[in-house]
Order: sequence, then C-alpha cells, then structure tokens
Amino acid sequence: MEFRPCIDIHNGSVKQLVGGSLRDGSDSALENFVSEQDAAFYARLYRAHGIRNGHVILLNPVSSPYYEKTKAQALAALGAYPGGLQAGGGITPQNAGEYLDAGASHVIVTSYVFRDGRVQYDRLRELVRAVGKKRLVLDLSVRKKDGRYLIVTDRWQKYTETELTEQTLDELADYCDEFLVHAVDVEGRADGIEEELAALLGAWGKIPVTYAGGVHSFEDLRLLRELGRNRIHVTVGSALDLFGGPMKFEDVLAAVK
Repeated sequence: MEFRPCIDIHNGSVKQLVGGSLRDGSDSALENFVSEQDAAFYARLYRAHGIRNGHVILLNPVSSPYYEKTKAQALAALGAYPGGLQAGGGITPQNAGEYLDAGASHVIVTSYVFRDGRVQYDRLRELVRAVGKKRLVLDLSVRKKDGRYLIVTDRWQKYTETELTEQTLDELADYCDEFLVHAVDVEGRADGIEEELAALLGAWGKIPVTYAGGVHSFEDLRLLRELGRNRIHVTVGSALDLFGGPMKFEDVLAAVK
C-alpha cells in the first residue's frame, strides 16, 4: 500500500471538490478547499518527499473558458516533477504526447474510451498504440446505481452501462499499466470509504490500483489496508492538512508504507 498524492485543478486553481457536484455548463462545483498555492507548489512538495505516481487532474472540459488556465497549471506541475506524476482530464491519442513530453509518467483516461455507455475497444487500442500500455492508466471511477458500481465518465457526470467487476478489471488490465478508481459518491465528503468497493479491488489485485474517496481518518487507512489486502494504493484529498483537513501530511506518509 502506497500513498498516491493528488493535484486536482478546476478553473485554474488547485481545489478539493465534492464528488459528483461538477457541472460543465457553468464550470461550477461544491468546493471543500481552494488553495492559495499553485499546482507546481504541490508537485515540488511531493518531489521533495520522494512520493511518486500521484495524479494531476484537469477538471474543466476543453470547451470551458477556464481550460487553458487549468491546462497551464497542470503542465507547470508536470514540469516541476518530471516523471513523478500522472496526468488526466480530456486525454486523447492526439494530445497525450504533449503531457508525456511535459513530464507525465503516465496519462489517465476514461471518457475517450467510453462511448454510448460501453467500452470502445477500438479507441482503447488506438490509445495503446499512441502512448504504449506501460504509460496508460485507466480511470474506472464509479457510482453506485441499483446496487451496482457503474463506471462514470465526463468528470463523473455520465453513467455508463459498464459495471466494475473482476471480469471488467481482467479485460481492461490487458491494455494499461494501472487503474485509478474514485468512489465518486463519497469523494470529497471525508466521511468514510466505500468498503464494498475496497474489498472488490483488493480481492482482484492483479495490477496496481489506486483508490480515492472518503478517507477521513487513520482508521480509514487501516480499514483500507485490511479490505484491500495491502494490495491497493490510496489517495487522501479533502481530509489532508495540505487541503484544509485534519490529517497531517507527514503522519499519513508514516502510516502508509
């Protein structure tokens, strides 16, 4: 189990948002925290502590008037920690190279791969040809609907028909180096993890998986380690003192080893 840091960028600022509250049409969301520091500040901090494989996420669509400002922040973070961070948000085969050239170790993709509610394997293979399996992370963030964890896209606003199961993980693992899984219903709420989801990911455990969503205490970290069989990595967002929360960054690093 490793700590995987995050840098979420919305409207040109580093923020922590409530999962599922993003609205592209108005560039709005419920905000837990808006940083006075830029994205490069956090990248340098993570670099100083030797923490790798965190994710930099652009939370504005290309159509947003804030997109270029958000993109500039992301590129600055990647440049501040070459090879240490992954980049996601609007990634396609056409623009992935720009982020890799800017210093990203991997690109993170969801929406490009899913169309009409299903995995489009032609698009997935196109991505693999463009960047290589070893530099691709698939974001399989989910929301629960009718008792099933369904993968969501477009900044968690659209449900797909694809359920996150061990079979789904098996099928998609052939195309990527890692998975990133946000438990969207608890993302940004800092009131506990999705235990059923953590157990599912831990039971599978065939390639690296990072879990994000709901961590708000050191007991959550212990529970995640137990349910995940020490196989899954963790992101802490709103609960981290770097983002206004009660959990001290250094203590989290010490706890997650």
